[in-house]
Amino acid sequence: MVRLLRTLLLLGLLAVVLAGGALAWWANSPIALRESPLDFSVRPGSSALSAAQQIKRQGADLQPRLFYWLARLSGRGTELKAGSYEITQGMTPWVLLERMARGDQTLLALTIPEGWTFAQMLAALNAAPGLQHDIGTLTMPQLMQRIGAPPQTSPEGAFFPDTYLYARGSSEIDVLRRAYQAMQKRLAAAWDARAPDLPLQSPQQALILASLIEKETGDPADRDKIAAVFINRLRAGMPLQSDPTVIYGMGARYQGKISKRDLQTLTPYNTYLINGLPPTPIALPGEAALQAALHPAAIKALYFVARGNGSSQFSDTLAQHNAAVARYILKTP
Repeated sequence: MVRLLRTLLLLGLLAVVLAGGALAWWANSPIALRESPLDFSVRPGSSALSAAQQIKRQGADLQPRLFYWLARLSGRGTELKAGSYEITQGMTPWVLLERMARGDQTLLALTIPEGWTFAQMLAALNAAPGLQHDIGTLTMPQLMQRIGAPPQTSPEGAFFPDTYLYARGSSEIDVLRRAYQAMQKRLAAAWDARAPDLPLQSPQQALILASLIEKETGDPADRDKIAAVFINRLRAGMPLQSDPTVIYGMGARYQGKISKRDLQTLTPYNTYLINGLPPTPIALPGEAALQAALHPAAIKALYFVARGNGSSQFSDTLAQHNAAVARYILKTP
């Protein structure tokens, strides 16, 4: 009887060693893929077994039971993170397990350029692959409240233009929340470090001015000088006379040109007819535009005109400006 028990014990130990060796061999063998790289996602709340079953259904030749035991015996069974991942040719179950335990997800990128309007940003979000489109029929006050902004906040200019990384299945609202928080952080820091004696009463006014500077700037070297012209006009009580604000106020009526009638049509954004800043930003300003708005060049210019090469000609007096217009716009000698 003792000899039989010993034999059974040895056979059991041998079976465990063989099973462990087989599991180790499998864990370090490349996963066969339907395509490479293979993108897959795992639902929140999935167990190791359920996760493996989902991965297998999405095109990886992964044995769910073996993956479950690998996760359990390695102590990773409760550490797997839901989300989007990528398997490349040659990747093993062990490497996949480690990545999922660390949460090394495959991230997609959405780039929002400086100068875009909020409508353009919404269109980009709607077209972005892998995003959960959860804005739906929310009103603007509801949307702003969802991202942590006061409901009366204008969405125009409220989001920082940048490249945002997100996991497949992420929420549009989450991306907007990150962009809003990024703008709030940048704006607060810029406002705290602003030059003294500016004719701006609040960070929001600085944001509005920065949006004008963003749309008016063709050559980055001119940005602080364009800011100076607007600041000097605000100090003098002169209209800002910014064409981009007129265009913004025209909305869908703008078809590529501004007519004399457009300049004479009153809208809240026609800075030829209203005094001071428009009621909201007209675009998403970047960091450089924010800095220019709050650190304008030390010049006395009140006018600028495009030279035709992206840069601008700045003038202190109307006579100088008229001469610049004749040279660069009317092309008269």
